[in-house]
Amino acid sequence: MAGKEGFVPLQFERLDDAEMVRRSRAFCEQMKRRRSVRDFSAEPVPRQVIEQAIRTAGSAPSGANMQPWHFVVVERAEVKKQIRLAAEDEEREFYQRRASQEWLDALEPLGTDAQKPFLEKAPYLIVIFLKKFSGSETGEKLKNYYTSESVGIATGMLIAALHNAGVATLTHTPSPMKFLNEILGRPATEKPYMILVAGLPAQGAQVPAIEKKPLEEIADFI
Repeated sequence: MAGKEGFVPLQFERLDDAEMVRRSRAFCEQMKRRRSVRDFSAEPVPRQVIEQAIRTAGSAPSGANMQPWHFVVVERAEVKKQIRLAAEDEEREFYQRRASQEWLDALEPLGTDAQKPFLEKAPYLIVIFLKKFSGSETGEKLKNYYTSESVGIATGMLIAALHNAGVATLTHTPSPMKFLNEILGRPATEKPYMILVAGLPAQGAQVPAIEKKPLEEIADFI
């Protein structure tokens, strides 16, 4: 097949059926052990692990390959404290005024409340921003496409990469999150998408006893 200008050969490892099944089963079992953690240790995690996980996230597919994401890794204690204080302000509003009783009832088994100590305790907060626009090499403003879908895929890959490396995570989405733009100095054209808390679980950490839906409830094969 003749090469096309601007294209390169695909690098793809073909596997036999048995190896495909083995790998898919092993990865499924590994990811089934992933749980959202709220009790973190202050023990450090090598920064290289975080860097590699973000490189993995940055390899995600995106609309027109615009890569509409930006990751801000927060390590400094004073910045984490600022984020915690601002997030807890919004969380108090949520629990006291914004959330319906139905929503609060759904959250009750998880034991969550407006206190978010993990935002200070964990060694890393990875704040994910959705970029509505990108800039060309000539400084032209370019619209990004399928931004929510693209950033969602990248975030999922980031969580999987961190779990694969032995790092626990927690997705945290206080609403609204505009305070993150101000604290982290990000432009108004970027929308805070999520705070991903990353680190090691505290000794004796516990998680809610929950079940995931079986395959037959979440998929149809037609």
